[in-house]
Amino acid sequence: MQTVTLPYGSDQSGLVCGYLFSDGGCGQAIESEQAEAWLAEREQHSGQFIWLHFNLANTASEKWLGKHTGLAQEFYQNLHEEQRSTRIELVDDVLIAVINDVLHDFSFDPADISTLWLHVDKQTVISARLKPLKAVDRLRNAVKSGDAIRSSVELLTHLLRDQADILSKIVRDAIQRIDGIEDKLLAGTQNNKRANLGELRRVLVRLQRLLAPEPAALFRLLQRPPGWIAELDSQELRHATEEFSVVLHDMATLQERIKLLQEEMAARVNESNNRSLFVLTIVTVLALPINIIAGLLGMNVGGIPLGQDPQGFWIIAGIVATFTAVAGWLAFRKRGDD
Repeated sequence: MQTVTLPYGSDQSGLVCGYLFSDGGCGQAIESEQAEAWLAEREQHSGQFIWLHFNLANTASEKWLGKHTGLAQEFYQNLHEEQRSTRIELVDDVLIAVINDVLHDFSFDPADISTLWLHVDKQTVISARLKPLKAVDRLRNAVKSGDAIRSSVELLTHLLRDQADILSKIVRDAIQRIDGIEDKLLAGTQNNKRANLGELRRVLVRLQRLLAPEPAALFRLLQRPPGWIAELDSQELRHATEEFSVVLHDMATLQERIKLLQEEMAARVNESNNRSLFVLTIVTVLALPINIIAGLLGMNVGGIPLGQDPQGFWIIAGIVATFTAVAGWLAFRKRGDD
């Protein structure tokens, strides 16, 4: 038997996976040829809807979509625009969603964030991405395992909840990291690696900026959903966005905690620098008398006192010791007052 190699993890049309749902039942896996036939006769399948997931790294994906699906032009515009903030918009009675998600091997690197584009109407859900993403793969595994999906909007809601679960796990992992840093900082064993906290904070800020849904578009959608969305689906979508908002709030709280830790580390660094500067100042003050007297006695002029006295060295040493002791007492007394 000859093995067919799927380019970029998809078939020749760019399809990663496809599922056909009937009457709120489980999804039945289909291939691109079956999807073409179903799309050509979609009016005859009023009780069904289809989910097709494409890999945009395969150049055949957009060609196939343009030939067989008849998607709204705004969907293709979103594929090529630079602004990729998360949003769900209603365009010509269809939902167009731009959802940012993390890669499978997410390691708190800003480069591990990518985008998923969706086109949702009553009978079709088209999703496309450039890189493998966690949330959509969790949705795919749930459908493969037999989860019943009632409608196309419920499929979108399932995806949003999967993404919220993934973000919750990211927040928990970040909290564990910060807890370890905070414990070491309180124990005095942290090496002031503010760069690690700064990198973690930058990743969380980028996640929050990309993942926070645009409130205006979402508000319009939830207030005036299209007529083909059932009331139950509309409520579920509203609840999913609320769960998403809770995760984003936790992420914002975590950023504030990181900021406080950075400020504490900066304060400790400044305190250490001030201590070092004080020690340097004390050494300079203590060395001042001997430097002045040594400079005076080292001048090659006549009349240098005690030059011929056999006890002159010890007299000068006593004078230097006295001035040094007085300077040291004054310096340390000031430190004690502070």
